Amino acid sequence: MEVRKAMTEHAVVIAGGGPTGMMLAAELALAKVDVAVLERRPDQVLAGSRGGGLHSRSIEVLDQRGVADRFLAEGKTAQVATFGSAVLDMSDFPTRHPYSLALFQNLIERIMAEWIAELPVRTYYGSEVTGFAQDDTGVVVELAEGRSLRAQYLVGCDGGRSLIRRAAGIEFPGWDATKSNLIAEVELTEEPPKGPRHDAIGVHGLHTMEDGKTVRVVVTEKEIGSSSEPTLRELSEALITVFGTDFGVHNPTWISRFNDATRQAAAYRDGRVLLAGDSAHVHYPAGGQGLSLGLQDAVNLGWKLAQVVNGTTPESLLDTYHAERHPVGARALQYTMAQGTLQRRDERIKAVVDVVSELAGMDEPRTWLAGLVSGLDIHYDLGEGHPLLGRRIPDLDLVTTNGPLRVFELLHDAKPVLLELGEPGGFDLTPWADRVQMVDAEYAGEWELPVLGGVSAPTAVAIRPDGYVAWVGEGSHLGLAEALTTWFGPPSGAPPQSAFA
Repeated sequence: MEVRKAMTEHAVVIAGGGPTGMMLAAELALAKVDVAVLERRPDQVLAGSRGGGLHSRSIEVLDQRGVADRFLAEGKTAQVATFGSAVLDMSDFPTRHPYSLALFQNLIERIMAEWIAELPVRTYYGSEVTGFAQDDTGVVVELAEGRSLRAQYLVGCDGGRSLIRRAAGIEFPGWDATKSNLIAEVELTEEPPKGPRHDAIGVHGLHTMEDGKTVRVVVTEKEIGSSSEPTLRELSEALITVFGTDFGVHNPTWISRFNDATRQAAAYRDGRVLLAGDSAHVHYPAGGQGLSLGLQDAVNLGWKLAQVVNGTTPESLLDTYHAERHPVGARALQYTMAQGTLQRRDERIKAVVDVVSELAGMDEPRTWLAGLVSGLDIHYDLGEGHPLLGRRIPDLDLVTTNGPLRVFELLHDAKPVLLELGEPGGFDLTPWADRVQMVDAEYAGEWELPVLGGVSAPTAVAIRPDGYVAWVGEGSHLGLAEALTTWFGPPSGAPPQSAFA
């Protein structure tokens, strides 16, 4: 008689242990959800530096969790957001982080891996997903080594060629590639030129790394490259086409190819299967949007999924993930397509670049574009009301009975907050006290939002775990109970019901 081995179970399984997958795992672990990450690599080490960089809102998100300093300590802050040839200086934005952070992905992944190692996250390295089957109560995930895992929910954070997305049958509409680039870390025998080069093909550049020996190469190919792994010979030929020499390229650490195919998943959820990061959207890396988009997908999804798994809110809350993040992704894709086109510099495109760059240098267009690229202008549609509703809460310096406190410090544990800024004791939070923390505080300064500018001071705000405002009080608590029920579940003792039906 065959004895069947019990299947390993987790509440949530995440396919893919890159930055998006790790961020989502951290969010779920903070909410005390049993989460496991499946990563096909043998460990977290990336060959070479890869891409990288974080924009302002993503740095804020990490600050909300109390770990931003770990990343800031190893990166370099700079004004790197651009449109055309104009640098979108956002140093005057009302944020503690009015800049981007230059930090390669291998370092970002190492820091994140160190962080989630401090949390109750189970990571299965050397585990590749080959398929899954979902039913009414969960998902069985099949692995290449022949074993299976079962979870209540499966999240695909497995990149642009996502097996999870394809196996779920989720459509991936968009635009095919019009150009491709080779990217590599190599050694050269000749001194590389400094600065980027633009021509009718696209943008090219060689940058000597900190070790003084390795050179990072990005070169646009004359013809769209194949989907096969690129070779050193192809890199050599591409360099000769652009520069007339390959600079004696040799000893590659890694070589890869990317293109400007731009696609977005038609749905970010199919039943108990969800998508985040590159599995939900792919685009040309102009502007460095990808990594930040993925982190913010994870932070939007994590607390919602945790509340559903923990039974505090109905499953319909998950529908707000697609409703909120799909439009944000679509805007980012629009920007990357525009910026990618402006990298070509034939005479006609150069004329366009000159005009839009001059416009982008003007104050109002600069502010609008920098808000888009940085993620600081994100506005989730939560209905009519105060300008704060659906926008990020500013990181105010509060005065409390326990001393000075920043708003973001209240979010370190990824729990909702009711921040009372008027007379204390105006609302009985007892029915939600197990889920929402109430903080009485004073703040005498101006309320200012990126792009929008100054707004009237509220008397209270309900803040979601992702740092976005779910309710605003203007002298009363009208609508607060409904908002708490909608986002954080019914009051204790009341049966859960769908607020999004």
